[in-house]
Amino acid sequence: MPRDSVSLDELLGGVTHREPIKGAESLSSATFERVVIDGERYIVKYLHCNDDWIMRATGDVRCRPWVLWSSGLFDALPRCIDPTVAGCAVGLGHNGWGTALLMHDVAEWLIPDGDDLVEDAQHEQFLTNMAHLHAHFWGFDDPVGLTPPTNRWMILTPWLSATEAALASHERIPELVGQGWAAMPTVSPAVAAIATELIRDPSPLMDALATTPQTLVHGDWKLGNLGAHPDGRTILLDWAFPGAAPGCADLAWYLGVNCARMAMTKEAAIDCYRAALEDEGIDTSPWWERQLGLSLIGLFLQMGWHKSLVGRDDEFEWWEARVLDAERFLA
Repeated sequence: MPRDSVSLDELLGGVTHREPIKGAESLSSATFERVVIDGERYIVKYLHCNDDWIMRATGDVRCRPWVLWSSGLFDALPRCIDPTVAGCAVGLGHNGWGTALLMHDVAEWLIPDGDDLVEDAQHEQFLTNMAHLHAHFWGFDDPVGLTPPTNRWMILTPWLSATEAALASHERIPELVGQGWAAMPTVSPAVAAIATELIRDPSPLMDALATTPQTLVHGDWKLGNLGAHPDGRTILLDWAFPGAAPGCADLAWYLGVNCARMAMTKEAAIDCYRAALEDEGIDTSPWWERQLGLSLIGLFLQMGWHKSLVGRDDEFEWWEARVLDAERFLA
C-alpha cells in the first residue's frame, strides 16, 4: 500500500536523544544519526545526490529507498527480508531532493566489520533468503522507476572517475576506480578489451540480459549491509540501487564483494543459490548458464577495477576465466 510523505519534524517527533555516527563499512558520503524516539533506538540516514557519490553514479535524484517506501514495495518484501525502514521524510535540501530514512537500530544483529571469515552456514542463509526474495518477485516489471539496467552495470566504470574529478568531489572510491581501470590492460589485456568495448557500447550485454528472467534485486548484498535476526530473517540495508534485473546480478555482486570473507568456494555459493531457487519452484535449466555468465561479466564491469588494483592473484584469475568463457553469450 502506498504511503504518504512526512516532514522531517514529523518523522523525528518525540526524539529524546541524537548523536552523529558513521559506519566503518559505509562507502557513500551519506550522513547518519542515532536517535531515540519513545524509548526505541533508531538510525537516521540522510540522503541527497549533492552529498552522495553513489546517488550521482546511479543517476538517483529521487532517492530510491523513498520510492520503495512510498510505493509500498518495502511492505511487499517476503518475511525473510527485513529492510529495517520505519519511516521516511522527503523534501530536504537543494531542490527538495533530499530524504531522511528512519531505520530500526539493529546493530547487535549485523555482521561485524572487519576481515574475519564468516561461517559457511551464514553465507548459505543469506544466499537462500536472496533466492526467496527473487522468487517472490519473479517476473518483476518495475512499476515505479527504480534503477535502469545501464545505470546498474555502469556504476563503477571510468566515467565515474571522470565525472567526480570534474566535480572536484575528492571522493576516494571514484579515484581508485580510475586507477584500477588504468591498470587493467596490464593485468589482463584480454578481459580489458572485452570490458572496454562494453563500456563504449553496453547494448550487447543489456540486450542479452534482457532475454533472461527478471526479478526485483537489491543490488548491494555486501556483508556491511547484512545481518541476521535470531529467527533466520535477513537484515538487508542500504537499498541504493534496487530495480528489475536478473537475480544472478545480486548473486554475482555477492561473490565479487564478499570474497575475502568467504571460506566456501564461489561454486558452492552459486550452487546454494540455484538450489534455493529450484526449491521455490523456479525452473532454472532453460536460462541459468546464460544469465549467470552474463551477470559475471556485468560484475566485472562493476568491480573489475578493484580486482585489477590487487593484480593477478587467484581471485582475479577466477573472474578472468569466467569473463572469457561468458563472452560467447554476448553474440
